[in-house]
Amino acid sequence: MYSKKLTRFYKIISRMPKARVLVVGDIMLDRFIWGTVSRISPEAPVPVVWAKSESFMPGGASNVANNICALGADAYICGVIGDDEAGRILVSELSKNGIKADGIVLDKNRPTIHKTRIIAHQQQVVRIDKESDSVFDKCIIDSMISYAKSRINDIDAIIIEDYGKGIVVPRLIKELVLLARRHKKIVTVDPKEEHFRLYTGVTSITPNREEAEEASGIKIKDSQSLRKAGSRLLGMLKSDSVLITLGEDGMALFQKHKSCVSIPTVAQEVYDVSGAGDTVIGVFTLALACGANMNEAAYIANAAAGVVVGKLGIGVCNAGELKTYIRKIK
Repeated sequence: MYSKKLTRFYKIISRMPKARVLVVGDIMLDRFIWGTVSRISPEAPVPVVWAKSESFMPGGASNVANNICALGADAYICGVIGDDEAGRILVSELSKNGIKADGIVLDKNRPTIHKTRIIAHQQQVVRIDKESDSVFDKCIIDSMISYAKSRINDIDAIIIEDYGKGIVVPRLIKELVLLARRHKKIVTVDPKEEHFRLYTGVTSITPNREEAEEASGIKIKDSQSLRKAGSRLLGMLKSDSVLITLGEDGMALFQKHKSCVSIPTVAQEVYDVSGAGDTVIGVFTLALACGANMNEAAYIANAAAGVVVGKLGIGVCNAGELKTYIRKIK
């Protein structure tokens, strides 16, 4: 049985370079300043970080695309940047990683969303965020919908990545879900609580514990309440599945007319959970696009998340790492 399952997982992973996924949502730039601390500031009780280097990575929805590309698949990204240095760096990083960035829309009225993390001795000291809370113009949403329509025949799946930064508005969600269903494409969502009712009819949704509690109105404190919350979300959304991520408690997969499947995490040293949710939805959707069933896709996504939390910073998982991890934990 072990050999058959392992062979099956490897076959799904081997198909990934042929898959094509469009990621739509809040894109951002993650900037890391790496340094050391040797003293406390005389101006305030805070550490003085001696900056030695800096690095950049695609964040938010673009990190989902990055995870897809890392496994050899084609990733298309559709989101918004500002006319600024952060936006130019983000586009450069996306291109460097092989992500197709022709769906990015330029908005001169707002900054590119970016997060600066200052890290010393492998510890995050502080994070600085820059973004705008103004409403996106209708023409921006129009451009994103037009791009998705132009690419629908080139892709196998759409991921809607909602970080609550304003771009994933009701009209965009409705148009993307209808577009995917009309063309019989997979459509998955990494959600925010306020939009849950709008995700009706998607292939799958991947809320974390807090999002699932808020949307279902059920506090998840044990396996019984977890099953109630998952079943309620499944009925509410009329989706094919709901995959609830539970941090150190793993995942729970709910499907129509099937029992809940619990997928435990594997004990290992965790360095950084940043971006693990991006890995889950990216790899889960990619596996579905490669012929995996829901259980197989969830297991592979869980393994990929196990790889990235063992890395410092926003990490991705490549095919070799994923195969090695699955072989080790199975």
